[in-house]
Amino acid sequence: MADPRGFLAHPERVDRPSRPVPVRIMDFKEVYVEQDEATVRTQASRCMDCGIPFCHDGCPLGNLIPEWNDLVRRGRWEEAAARLHATNNFPEVTGRVCPAPCESSCVLGINQPPVTIKQTEVSIADAVFENDWLDPVIPQRLNGRTVAVVGSGPAGLAAAQQLTRAGFTVAVYERDDRIGGLLRYGIPDFKMEKDLLDRRIAQMEAEGTRFRTSVDIGSDITWDDLRERYDAVIIATGAPVPRELPVAGRELKGVHVAMDYLVQSNHAVNGDHVPDQIRADGKHVVILGGGDTGADCIGTAHRHGAASVTTLAIGRELPTERPADQPWPTVPRVFEVSSADAEGGTRQYLASTVEFLGDDDGHVRALRVAETEYLPDGRRVPKPGTEREIPADLVLLALGFTGVEDAGLGEQAGVLLERGLVKRDHRYETETPGVFVAGDAGRGASLVVWAIAEGRACARAVDESLESWTRLPSPVAPTDRALSV
Repeated sequence: MADPRGFLAHPERVDRPSRPVPVRIMDFKEVYVEQDEATVRTQASRCMDCGIPFCHDGCPLGNLIPEWNDLVRRGRWEEAAARLHATNNFPEVTGRVCPAPCESSCVLGINQPPVTIKQTEVSIADAVFENDWLDPVIPQRLNGRTVAVVGSGPAGLAAAQQLTRAGFTVAVYERDDRIGGLLRYGIPDFKMEKDLLDRRIAQMEAEGTRFRTSVDIGSDITWDDLRERYDAVIIATGAPVPRELPVAGRELKGVHVAMDYLVQSNHAVNGDHVPDQIRADGKHVVILGGGDTGADCIGTAHRHGAASVTTLAIGRELPTERPADQPWPTVPRVFEVSSADAEGGTRQYLASTVEFLGDDDGHVRALRVAETEYLPDGRRVPKPGTEREIPADLVLLALGFTGVEDAGLGEQAGVLLERGLVKRDHRYETETPGVFVAGDAGRGASLVVWAIAEGRACARAVDESLESWTRLPSPVAPTDRALSV
């Protein structure tokens, strides 16, 4: 049982410390440093015996947060790790890059700063690696069934690990040269160093999961061939198609999709040779879009040595505190200062891009922007007469994602696409029997914690479909939430 008076004895929230800005922008090592054990245990003790832990509802994985908080408070780290892994395949990932909707639902957050749930989670995950507790979970027997997982992001890896442990022979196909999907090449090392991913993949290989890199399904192997080879196929390709900005000057040199910039940077940090790499050295960088991808671009541009970094948001500035119309335990839309924001740069709101302006060589030199005007019907348009120019040598479009890449999905796999996503039923199965979909490919671009939750739920659905019963845990999230777009 949790300490019912812990939050009274320790009312102050102490967040994870970070390296000084002038030091950390000199490399791509992780921003945050390990917190001392005494502080972590003290912060975990603030998790009170609240009766109904709403953090369970806030977490798509249904992590047993009060239980492992109390185990950490007592110093029983290995038990806490077992409890955490019971619901989360990759806590070293969610503990670093998840925006922690669980903390928005924390009961203590009604009138005090919420418990540092994410901080406790990553501390447990780090303890697992430091103490070599990451043992492979070998299935008791193989059931003779085979499953192909296409895509090695968090959804694909979670589904693969669950099915391997249930006795399936699982092969994960990845078109890139290394396993990990956006975990590998979309997330900068200053948020999550890739040795953590390598150790988790080594565990999965020891468990029996097979990995096939540099294989483009739909081209190197058709979807039809894959269906013939395996008893089931899981589509976990994500939703990587970027949202474009169709304005004049989009074709100018120096205007790039943000993910192209980040992927190239991650390759370079990994030691790969990247011809004609997009870099920000000495340039005036303008980033369109204020989400996680935009923040990753901010941090990367600072580490490249950009002359200036400006982020433009088309909408209004979000409040820093929970608005009255978004009461607890909902997840509020507030502006949270990321580690990248703390490193410098400026943000401008209500800025609508009208045109990209180029020089005589066809390279971008500036943006023409106007003040955003909200129309009565909710549309946002540039306000006439408010145009101005912002100098720019490099423009990065971080405007979100619109859906999956077809790559033969419709023609070869026979699945239906709706609004850019793969259509599926409440059992994660597509129109083609034996073909399932998990993560962003079916849900739309979302959080890594949702991807893991969907991977786990899809694995259970595959197990039930092929074996008529399953030992895998039931998905925590209600079906309508799991399948919402």
